[in-house]
Amino acid sequence: MNVKESFSLKNKTAVVTGALGLLGKQHCFALSEVGANVIVCDLDDKACRSFAASLPEFGLGIASDITDINSVRELRNKVLLEFGKIDILVNNAAINDMFENPAMAAELSMFENFPLESFQKSLDVNVTGTFICSQVLGTEMAKVGKGSIINIASTYGVVAPDQSIYKDEQGNQKFFKSASYPVTKGAVISFTKFLAAYWGSKGVRVNALSPGGVENKQDSYFINNYSHKTPLGRMAHPEDYKGALVFLASDASSYMTGANLIVDGGWTAW
Repeated sequence: MNVKESFSLKNKTAVVTGALGLLGKQHCFALSEVGANVIVCDLDDKACRSFAASLPEFGLGIASDITDINSVRELRNKVLLEFGKIDILVNNAAINDMFENPAMAAELSMFENFPLESFQKSLDVNVTGTFICSQVLGTEMAKVGKGSIINIASTYGVVAPDQSIYKDEQGNQKFFKSASYPVTKGAVISFTKFLAAYWGSKGVRVNALSPGGVENKQDSYFINNYSHKTPLGRMAHPEDYKGALVFLASDASSYMTGANLIVDGGWTAW
């Protein structure tokens, strides 16, 4: 195998969910830069089509609600009509903790107070959405005996949140990382192993990619707290995950399945 050629995704068709998010856009660019035809999938159809047009290779924007199996089936049908196959699925869509009123964030994010509806919504998107997309789109891979599914998990699916990094310089707890994100990302990692074992004989590889925290205009106290807990001394840049994603999508990782590739600047190393 020629190593350089093994990373090429020329003539491959890749579906990326949650494609309009901070990392979703980087995932799309990474796959497109090595030759893939990328289907940009998110909730806003116009924004999907606009972003797809900016990719270096041919991109197609298709809106879909990953929690609705009929919507995902429509997505599948449109992709097959256009390209005739699905080679790569990146299950990236997810909900993270957000509170409309920052003044109430610390109180509402406490485990004792965390809203049940917020927990349920995270399960619906982060877990059920991953299940639906894998079932509907991954089945097409299993039919032809090849494909790569990449589930975007998190370091918080591996280790518990350190709540102290959400304290400001005065020691005020500004926020608690809730149970919903770690629970759902842990489930994604477990589901990855299940599906890798289930579809291994069908030639479908299933791996997880667990990113660490990405710097994105957070408060300076949080960036400093996070960076001090990381051996490399910084948070991730959005583009730091592009190489790992291409590796998992391509033939360069042809003997890799059921794995969780942690790319976190060393966060989980100590």
